[in-house]
Amino acid sequence: MRLRRLSLTQFRAHTDSQLEAAPGVNLLVGPNGAGKTNVLEALAYLCLGKSFLGASDSNVVQRGAGHFVVEGEFGGETRPDLKIRVALVPGEGKRAFVNGAPLDRLTELVGLVPVVILSPDDRDLTAGGPSERRRLVDATLSQAFPVYLDDLLKYRRALKQKNALLQQLRRGHAVAPGTTDAWDEELALLGGRIVSRRRSFLGGFADLLSQAHELLGSPGGTPQLEYQPSSGEPAPDDADALRQQLARTRRHSVRMGRTLTGPHLDEVVFRIDGFELRPFASQGQHRTFALAVRVAQALYLRERTEEPPLLLLDDVFGPLDPDRTRVVLELLGSQALGQSFVTAARSEPFEGLVPFHTDAHVSFHVEHGALSPAHSFSATSDSP
Repeated sequence: MRLRRLSLTQFRAHTDSQLEAAPGVNLLVGPNGAGKTNVLEALAYLCLGKSFLGASDSNVVQRGAGHFVVEGEFGGETRPDLKIRVALVPGEGKRAFVNGAPLDRLTELVGLVPVVILSPDDRDLTAGGPSERRRLVDATLSQAFPVYLDDLLKYRRALKQKNALLQQLRRGHAVAPGTTDAWDEELALLGGRIVSRRRSFLGGFADLLSQAHELLGSPGGTPQLEYQPSSGEPAPDDADALRQQLARTRRHSVRMGRTLTGPHLDEVVFRIDGFELRPFASQGQHRTFALAVRVAQALYLRERTEEPPLLLLDDVFGPLDPDRTRVVLELLGSQALGQSFVTAARSEPFEGLVPFHTDAHVSFHVEHGALSPAHSFSATSDSP
């Protein structure tokens, strides 16, 4: 999908902003606090129903305003065109509309417009704890397969209920006979499907990661993935393995007051030539590998949804060396991955690398919550 037009009303720094998007690179340049990232955040609301920064809905309403509205018009390559509107009225809640029709659940937005988000926090994908890598897998699969998102949400609700039950048992309270067995069976069935889908996904994703590594011109080494389920060695199927591990860990789970096995605790290990990335890689290797993961995510979503994803890059070029910046910008400029929206404090790193003098790409100046087209710049241009 490609964004054609975006409108922000009383959203963060933007009182009333409009953006006509180019099909390629859309660069947002301005000082810190000008409202650049707000534009990416608004796009995340349209694609995912929420902020990618973890902000609460009430915090994105412009100070002193009573509501916010974000609207976007999208054109598809294989899917019908979409007009998506997300609005929040404090005290009434958040609503989403697609082509004028209200959605019953905000999660119905997920996957309509595939999106990949790159930020400085991506280093946590390789250097941080397993929750970051689980989030990557879940976010990708949820956009490609609505049934996966449905299972994931049901699993989280069941896990919350099971943990509340374990807290009661830990405090010595009696519970109805068979209640624990019932929740364990629910977790085994849902968790087994989640684990099975993750295994299948990571098997194919490994090849895309190698492809992305090559596209980025990354120095030597073969990237590898390993899925490590907390249920241990596989039984005849993943549900059986989880069912057995839930039974084995039940006493310890009661003592701890929480469920000690399941896909909410699984790990994805990244390696280069067999060496685990997290403890051994240099800072440069972490940055490059994380960038390759996001490129692979874009390749996967394009392949599975038959639509190019939106790429949201929030201040990611600062830590990159000039050679890596050139490679990434050439890749974005080719539109091989999809339409991109890039924030930056300065335009200099992009000059001569992205032809903003053409209709395929555009640069905006952002200041005090206002968007305005910037003057074209390109080293390939003969203009003074």
